[in-house]
Amino acid sequence: MRINLGRVFKSEGGNYFLLLGTTLFLVIFGLVMVLSSSSVDSFLADMGFFGGLLRQGMFALIGIPLMLVVSRLPLAFWRRVAWPAMLITCFFQFLVVATGLGRGTGGNTNWLNIFGIQFQPSEGIKVALVIWLGVILSKKQHQLDDWKHVFIPVFGVGGGAVLLVMIGGDLGTVMIMAGILFGALFFAGVKLRLLAVPLLVGVGGAIVLAIASPNRLTRIMSFLNEGCTELSGEISQSCWQPLHGTWALANGGIFGVGLGNSKAKWSWLPAADNDYIFAIIGEELGLIGCIVVLGMFILLAFAFLRVMRTATTVQAKVSTAAAMVWIIGQAFVNIGVVLGVFPVLGVPLPLISAGGTALLTTLVAIGIVLSFARGDRSSEPQNDFTDSIEADLA
Repeated sequence: MRINLGRVFKSEGGNYFLLLGTTLFLVIFGLVMVLSSSSVDSFLADMGFFGGLLRQGMFALIGIPLMLVVSRLPLAFWRRVAWPAMLITCFFQFLVVATGLGRGTGGNTNWLNIFGIQFQPSEGIKVALVIWLGVILSKKQHQLDDWKHVFIPVFGVGGGAVLLVMIGGDLGTVMIMAGILFGALFFAGVKLRLLAVPLLVGVGGAIVLAIASPNRLTRIMSFLNEGCTELSGEISQSCWQPLHGTWALANGGIFGVGLGNSKAKWSWLPAADNDYIFAIIGEELGLIGCIVVLGMFILLAFAFLRVMRTATTVQAKVSTAAAMVWIIGQAFVNIGVVLGVFPVLGVPLPLISAGGTALLTTLVAIGIVLSFARGDRSSEPQNDFTDSIEADLA
């Protein structure tokens, strides 16, 4: 069988290649940093120095071609799979919280173990929300001033999916998913006065959940430096990770200690290749390396905004906005945790941190946006923004 590469990789457009190029750079950069940050722990776990890289590289080799395949799918495909994707991912999350198949880590039950294969259904729900919100809000585009047509579907179904993750205790993921819901509504054109009440309710619920859980309350106390000077105790233990993350950043200075020369990764900093990989970046590559990472995520956000600006359908615009809020928002939450701006929430740095499920789902979400960047092709007619504005004026 002969593959016509010229046809597959034909010239798409500036937005397509900007988003694709930025994504590939972050994935490759992430593989390098996973190798550096996980080499010691991999060796101690009898997987050799390259164990973490080989595992993450395997998911990258699966995820990148999958992203390119997803980018070839038409708009009509996402309308057909929106509801099945939401139902299937929520079913798997239900298995996590309601059966013995769920596995916990760090006080959260968010992993599913089936036949020895572990994955996070909550990451799949994020992708399903990106697709589903675009479809639902595009159908409701002329009724967004009526709260019933906004709150009932979005907070009824989408909020139910968030509730399933909340039952598992993963507050960090819940906050990201809530951001996806509100971000999609905002960019769809829902008025801020309609979002004020559910936003206040969500903030209040997050505060109650944080206080109700001893594990999360301990993290908050450590964030406030209450009890961090004690030689023993739960709060003192909880202070270990953010404290050593700060030391790692301080040790890096402006130019860093050099790639592979981190001291924190020698079993001093927990989750060095995952939630706190940005601290290793700061230690080894210094302030300059951190600025490069921040700049690449800003460039990624710029690429998302360009795709939104050129989108000819509400579905493409809303789904792109939801993906942007998820990926960019999670990146800055992760970086904020490492810098001490937020308490430890346990969310990875997208495209860079170790984690197979997170990498695959993020690449799929970007693949969906790439399919919009190629053009909103659909076998069914779809109103564009001009028609929407004219209808509103009428």
